[in-house]
Amino acid sequence: MLQIHNNLTRQKEEFKPLDMNNIRMYVCGMTVYDMCHIGHARVLVVFDVIYRYLCEVYGKEHVTYVRNITDIDDKIIERANKNGEDFNELTGRYIDEMHFDSEALGILAPNQEPRATLYMDQIIAMVQTLVDKGFAYAAANGDVYYAVSKFEKYGELSGKQIEDLRAGERVAVDDAKKDPLDFVLWKSAKPEEPSWDSPWGKGRPGWHIECSAMSTECLGHNFDIHGGGMDLQFPHHENEIAQSEAATGEKFANVWMHNGFVRIDDEKMSKSLGNFFTIREVTAKYDPEVLRYFILTSHYRSPLNYSDKQLDVAKAALTTLYTALRGVEIDTVESKNTEYHQRARTAMDDDFNTAEVLPVLFDLAKEVNRYKDKDQGQAKHFASLLRDIAAMIGLLNQEPEIFLRGGANVEGISAEDIDELIVQRNQARAAKDWGESDRIRDLLKEQGVVLEDSGGVTTSWRRE
Repeated sequence: MLQIHNNLTRQKEEFKPLDMNNIRMYVCGMTVYDMCHIGHARVLVVFDVIYRYLCEVYGKEHVTYVRNITDIDDKIIERANKNGEDFNELTGRYIDEMHFDSEALGILAPNQEPRATLYMDQIIAMVQTLVDKGFAYAAANGDVYYAVSKFEKYGELSGKQIEDLRAGERVAVDDAKKDPLDFVLWKSAKPEEPSWDSPWGKGRPGWHIECSAMSTECLGHNFDIHGGGMDLQFPHHENEIAQSEAATGEKFANVWMHNGFVRIDDEKMSKSLGNFFTIREVTAKYDPEVLRYFILTSHYRSPLNYSDKQLDVAKAALTTLYTALRGVEIDTVESKNTEYHQRARTAMDDDFNTAEVLPVLFDLAKEVNRYKDKDQGQAKHFASLLRDIAAMIGLLNQEPEIFLRGGANVEGISAEDIDELIVQRNQARAAKDWGESDRIRDLLKEQGVVLEDSGGVTTSWRRE
């Protein structure tokens, strides 16, 4: 029985899909004006694992995962103007970079990846509906605003009270809003900015309305799960609920999920603090699977403290698992009813607790190592279980040799040079030239290469 912590009700609940044959999940994706950072990596990995497990439980053909792309907003326009390029060129480039990072992290492609600029008709139609229903108004400055006071449930997701929010807001200088809490649905065009025709003149959408229009268009008025980072809970997701439910008259999303923040050496990640890392910067030093593993060591709702030390621990852990798989054949797992599967599913059924799945993998690795030299059949059995359960959370998808040898693009001494030196070392040992043998061993050790000997010869190697 899958239990999910629902941030709307602030409690863990049994997951009850609206339609067992069509489980629907929407996740707020990237605003594409720069490289993805490790906060984005956590969103990508967390909801990839959730998607994988929903597919495991209900069948891939019965799950629809939508993750949007915001390809028009203030930051995009500002960056494009700064670069002196068309905003479509900017967003297209960073969408490609995002897909590159996603693939490196082992992220499955969502079923749909809507872009805001391709849903302009739906966005304008939803704004018009809100105006017609009295939930929105056109202001004197040409913008269209949502009237927060018209929506009685505003603040339900975040737990914030309207009067408390109003007291903390500063009234806009132009006095265009009727209420300082009102937020923009449609922005009137400014000179030299991208714009689209609308009933209120040329302009572009506000950020919040984009997700409401895309999610309801792709998944219907009411769907199962809406997710994103904790930073989106307020005001973005709060505003999505207000817009969507006012426009459709129906409940928006049944379950709201938010992953926790990423901290850097126990400090909040921030460009201003100089502790801001892109995925590409991290994966230049570590295999992307190491970053994925690290993210899965904490429960998705908990804060995640990033440091090189933590990445080193994750690398060592993956090395242990891949070393167990090295040299063992893998077979298709016919039964998913083993005690190991049951333990993994129990952890995942408890609000996707990936941290409790990892010990199952290490128990299986121990069994592989126990039988590797004395019973290849049993070793193969446990190795196959290890691969199968790891796939549930998107781990151990590489060939062991590729991971253990540092991947194709690793810096330092090449695999070919290492293999040649090992041949020379084995020849030296056969000739009982222990000085030459030790010299080659020490040379490779200085290069971060660990030799593995068996029967008096070096049989394999890995990078530290």
